[in-house]
Amino acid sequence: MSPDSTMSEFTMRALLLGLVMCVVLGAANAYLGLRAGMTIAATYPAAVIGMAVLRLFKGSVLEENFARTVGSIGESVAAGAAFTIPAFVILHYFDFGVAGVVRPDGVPVMPLWQQYILSSALMILGGILGIFMVTILRRVMVEDPTLPFPESVAASEIHKAGQRGSEAAMQLFRAMGVGALIRLLGRTDLETFDGLGFFTSVNRFQLEVGRLREGFVRLAGERTVAAGGVSTFTWPAATPAYLGVGYIIGPELGALNFAGGLMAWGLFVPLLVYFIGPSLIGAYGGPDDPANWAALTGHIYRSIVRPIAVGGMLVGAMYTLWKMRKNLVLGVKRGIADVRKAAGSSAPTLRTEQDLSFRTVGVGIALLLLLMVALYYYFTGAIHAAVLAGVVILVTGFFFAAVSGNLVGIIGSSNNPISGLTLATTIIAALTMVLAGMAGAPGVMAALGVAAVGCVSAAVAGEMLQDLKVGHILGGTPWKMQVGDIIGVVFAGLILFWPFYIMHTSDVAQLGPGGGFGGPNYAAPQAGLMAALSQGIVGGEMAWPLVIVGIAMGIAMILIKVRSPMLFAVGMYLPLETTFAIFVGGVLKWAVTRRAAARAFNAAQNARVENAGVLAASGLIAGEALVGLLIAAVIGWRSDHRFPVFDIGGLAPWMALVVFAVLAWYLISVPLRKAGDPDEPPPPMAVM
Repeated sequence: MSPDSTMSEFTMRALLLGLVMCVVLGAANAYLGLRAGMTIAATYPAAVIGMAVLRLFKGSVLEENFARTVGSIGESVAAGAAFTIPAFVILHYFDFGVAGVVRPDGVPVMPLWQQYILSSALMILGGILGIFMVTILRRVMVEDPTLPFPESVAASEIHKAGQRGSEAAMQLFRAMGVGALIRLLGRTDLETFDGLGFFTSVNRFQLEVGRLREGFVRLAGERTVAAGGVSTFTWPAATPAYLGVGYIIGPELGALNFAGGLMAWGLFVPLLVYFIGPSLIGAYGGPDDPANWAALTGHIYRSIVRPIAVGGMLVGAMYTLWKMRKNLVLGVKRGIADVRKAAGSSAPTLRTEQDLSFRTVGVGIALLLLLMVALYYYFTGAIHAAVLAGVVILVTGFFFAAVSGNLVGIIGSSNNPISGLTLATTIIAALTMVLAGMAGAPGVMAALGVAAVGCVSAAVAGEMLQDLKVGHILGGTPWKMQVGDIIGVVFAGLILFWPFYIMHTSDVAQLGPGGGFGGPNYAAPQAGLMAALSQGIVGGEMAWPLVIVGIAMGIAMILIKVRSPMLFAVGMYLPLETTFAIFVGGVLKWAVTRRAAARAFNAAQNARVENAGVLAASGLIAGEALVGLLIAAVIGWRSDHRFPVFDIGGLAPWMALVVFAVLAWYLISVPLRKAGDPDEPPPPMAVM
C-alpha cells in the first residue's frame, strides 16, 4: 500500500479478532509445548483465519495484517512461558493451588493469587521488553537486503493472494473439528477419566528382560549378580496433535526425536531394570504384581534416565548456539550498529516508517527496569541482587532480541532456537545469583524469573520483527502494529496463566502427585531443563554424575554428526508414546511426498499439497488442544474430578487402531486432493 493510503488498519474488529486468535493460538501452543516439547509458528493459521473472517466484513488487507500480527504474538508468549513457568511448579515453588505441596526450603507456598500475578508479570514484562527492543531495531533490520525473512515474505504473499483465504480457512476449521472430535471421544488410558472413553490414546504393555529369579550376570570367576525384571513399553499415542507435529517437522526430525525415545525406553530403562530390578522390586511390593514393575520402571525413568537427558539437552542447546555462532555474533554487531543508526536518524514522516517514538521507548524501558527490579526484589529480598538481575535481563534482553530478530530474518521464527537462548539466559542468571551471594530458594526463583523474562522477550522479539517485515511489504503502519502487539502481550499475559493452571491441576487430580508438569502427560522438557540448571547452579542440588553421562552422550552425538542432539535428548525426556506418535506423523508426511512424486506433480501442485498438509496438521493440533483444555476445565470443576466416560472395557485399546487409520487417511488424502490442476498458478508457500 502507498504511504499516502488512508485504508483502515487499526480497527476495533481487527483488534478483537486478533485478541481472540492471540489467546486461542497461544493456549494451543502452550498445550503442545508442555506435551510434545515443541511449538509451531502461528503466522500462517492466523493469516488464514484473519483473512477469512475480515473478508466477511469487507475488511482491508491492512486490517488482515493487523489482526494476524496481534493474533500470532500470543503463540510467542505461550512458547516462552511454556519453557519456563512450569519450572516453578516442578521445583515446588508454585503449587497452582494443589494441596500438599511443600517447598524445598520448608517455607509455605505463596497463595494462588500471588502465583497468578507473578506469572502474568513475567509474561507481560518479557513480552513488552521484546517489543521495545525490536522497535529500536525495526527500521534498519526490515530494510536490510541481506536478511531474506522467508516466513515474512510467505505471509505477505498469502495476504496478497487473499481470494483463496476462505477456502484455506475452511480446510483449517475442518481439521480443527476432526482433532476436537477425536480428542473428545478418547481418553488417555483405562485408569484415567479425561474423555468419553471410546478409545484409549496411550496403550502400554510389559516385556520380561531376562528371566526373573533365574537370571544372573557373571562378573568375574564365580561372582554372580542376580538379574532380570519386567520393563514397560508403549504403542504410539493415538492423538491428532502428536501426528500433526510429526507431519509438520517431517520424517527426518521425527525419526531423530523417536530415536531418543528408543534410547531411553529401549536401552537405558530395560538395562537398569535388568541389573537393579531384582534388588529394588521388593520395596515396591514384590515381583508378582505387574503394577509394581510399572512403578519401578517409572521411577527409574524419572530419577535416572531424565537427568541423563538433561545433560544431553544442555549439550544440544549449546551446540545449536555454536552452529549459529556466526549469525549470533553478526546479530549482536548489527544490534549495536542499529541502535546507533536509530538514535542518529531523524523522525520519519512517511506513515509506513513511523515507529513508537524513541523517547516513548526509552521511558518504557526505564519503567520496565524498575518493575523488574521490584519483581526480583520480591524473589530475593536483597536489593543488590534485584538490581543486578534487572540489569542482566536488560542487557541480555537487548542482545538476544537482536540475535532473535536476525535469526528470524535468516531462517524464520519456526526455526528460532528459543530454548537455546533461554538456556544461555538461565546460566547467566544463575551465575549472577551466585555472584550476588544468593543461595537456596530465593536465588533459584530469581534465576528462573530472569530466564522467564528473557525467554518470552526473545520469542516475542523474533515474532514481532517477522510481523513488522510483513507490514513493511504490505504497507502497514509500524507504530500501530507495535501498539497492537503490546495490547496482545498484556491480554495474553493476563489470560494464559489459566490454561497452564487447568492443565496442571486437572492432571494432578487424575494421576495424583506424579501428574501435572513433569509427569507423563505434560512432560515440559525445556522447563525441566531450566529447573535442573537453576537448582543445580544456585541451589547446589543436581544429580551431576548422571548429567555428566548425558553431556558425554551429547558430545558423542556431535562427533558422529547427529543433525540435532537437542531434539534427540528431548526425545529421551518425553514419554515414548509421544515420540513414537510424532515419528508416525513424520512417516505420513513421507508417504504424502512419495505419492506426490509418483503422480509426477509439478511445483505448483506440490506447493498446494504442502499448504494443505500444513493446514490439516495445524488444525488437528489446535482442535485437540482446545478440547483438551475444555476437558481439563471440566475435570477441575467436577467434585469427582472425572469427565463422563462410556466404559467399553477391553475394546477401547483396540479402537485406537481405528483412530490411527482415520488420522492416517486424513493426513494423506486431504493434502493430495488439494493438488489441483497442473496449469493452475502456484500459491504462496506456507513456511512452517
